[in-house]
Amino acid sequence: MEMLINGEHVSDMDTSDVINPYTGEVIDTVPISHLNNVDNAIEAANNAKASLQEMSAFKISNKLFNVVEKLKENREDFALLLTKEIGKPISESYVELDRSIETLKLAAEEAKRIYGESVPLDAGLNGKGFFAFTQKLPLGVVAAITPFNYPLNLTIHKIAPAIAAKNTVIIKPPTDAPLTVMKFAELVNEEFPAGVINTITGYGSEVGDALVASEKIDKITFTGSVTTGLVISQRAGMKKVTLELGGNDPLIVLDDADVDAAVKGVINGAYLNAGQVCMGVKRIIVQEGIYEEFKNKLVEETSKIKMGDPMDKTTQLGTLISEKAAKQVEETVNNAVKGGAEILIGGKRDNAFYEATVIDNVTPEMDLVVNETFGPVAPLIKVKTVEEAIQIANATEYGLQSGVFTQNYRNALRCANEIESGTVFINKQSTFRTDNMPFGGFKNSGCGKEGIKYAVEEMTRTKLIGLNLRS
Repeated sequence: MEMLINGEHVSDMDTSDVINPYTGEVIDTVPISHLNNVDNAIEAANNAKASLQEMSAFKISNKLFNVVEKLKENREDFALLLTKEIGKPISESYVELDRSIETLKLAAEEAKRIYGESVPLDAGLNGKGFFAFTQKLPLGVVAAITPFNYPLNLTIHKIAPAIAAKNTVIIKPPTDAPLTVMKFAELVNEEFPAGVINTITGYGSEVGDALVASEKIDKITFTGSVTTGLVISQRAGMKKVTLELGGNDPLIVLDDADVDAAVKGVINGAYLNAGQVCMGVKRIIVQEGIYEEFKNKLVEETSKIKMGDPMDKTTQLGTLISEKAAKQVEETVNNAVKGGAEILIGGKRDNAFYEATVIDNVTPEMDLVVNETFGPVAPLIKVKTVEEAIQIANATEYGLQSGVFTQNYRNALRCANEIESGTVFINKQSTFRTDNMPFGGFKNSGCGKEGIKYAVEEMTRTKLIGLNLRS
């Protein structure tokens, strides 16, 4: 598949294979772009700004709704491609498609709701006699660097609000899974002038760095690792930046919790997308009075998970993005076992597959729970008190989302107030997300917010206009 620059398909001398992690087969190839194509994409996006900004909000909204219909018409093809390139069960790919359609609808609606406001200057000293109001203006060119785990929906979360706010876009799709993103860009390109949307494939160290460093880019929106995010923040200069850098999300289960609901929360939170979810349940902190019952039920429910061919509609657990990624999970779990942890179920790797795994006797200082483990692993940490649970939940460099299971409203509110994360759910796991809510974490989980309304705000600038009515 070729890149899209200024409405035209562009290749390069070198290419990279896109591998199906389940079959090991090459699905397609994409160019390994060099800097000349990056420069061309930046020029195209800048040249297209005027044509997009001249469009009415009504027209942009309608065009985004047209893309919604195109995506609906191609739902099956997109779902199949998603499963082929990342090993996600086809049932989960359909869910991602439906969420992507909803996210795009939200952006189409939000395009007509970008308001300024009147400002009462007479509330300040010497402001009497002035009439003032603000306008929300586009930034210009947005560079979106997107991840492999939810390539379509997370790309739409970046480019749809950008276009709704009249910004042109350059997308750097994930190296391991670029095809779905590139295919979607073609649909957008059919509706908008050439150069409004562009795709650049290649190595992040070259292509991504060039986008981040360019003075002709006005905004960087990135989802990925903390290490890369810190480099971006250092290299971006005065650009606006939104960084979603993952998490090490806790799920706290207190003694008065509904055990069955909490177990379901772990099943849906730790094993979703083979554990490759930034707000996945990665640390399960259980109060001692309910620990044994919870542990036994979790092992029982984990044993029912079907791992296998991602194209099988009954499969619940597919592959990780690559065998290399599965080996990293395997190594992390094995190191925890060497340190005294016990595998209760799972713990085996087969190529890019890694079994749904429950681990007991986990201590808070183990790498398994200190760092983000991106795989289908459920580590259990036993605690005595609510205070201890909150302390362990906060003992991390991350702060994306959290979940707490309790029937006690005092404990619920205490956890909600004291846990240091961008979102705290009560009686729901951290993987829960609606696409209209503000999404973004504290600490090293990033900066800025996604969620369409909030992303639009991040992708605009505010101008104040004041009229002196006394002159």
